[in-house]
Amino acid sequence: MKIFAAVAVLLSLAAAAPGAAQARDPAQRQVLVELSRVIGEAHALRQICNGPDDQFWRSRMMSMLATEDADFAFAERMRNAFNTGFASRKAEHLSCNASTRDAEAAVSAKGQDLSRRLAQAGRP
Repeated sequence: MKIFAAVAVLLSLAAAAPGAAQARDPAQRQVLVELSRVIGEAHALRQICNGPDDQFWRSRMMSMLATEDADFAFAERMRNAFNTGFASRKAEHLSCNASTRDAEAAVSAKGQDLSRRLAQAGRP
């Protein structure tokens, strides 16, 4: 699906920026938190349409956490943001329909924007 390919691109762009969260400035760390929430939203929307066994975005989130190698407190902020995004979209969308697909497109656009911001911040 187009949205998931787009958000996969955003994760690769995020990974292209400096790796360790400790090396990121506060603005970059905030973008990572926002991106974590978006990934949580994408995970919920994908599960609504594909079923609860679909772990595509959760596994991407785990990869991002490993890549960032963040200290415990910051990793916890990222996990909490993911879980908040997941819960909010699960509460909004009870079934897979046109509204869910529209939400996926909006999540994709937001994720792409955050990813670009993070990648640009990592450039010298």
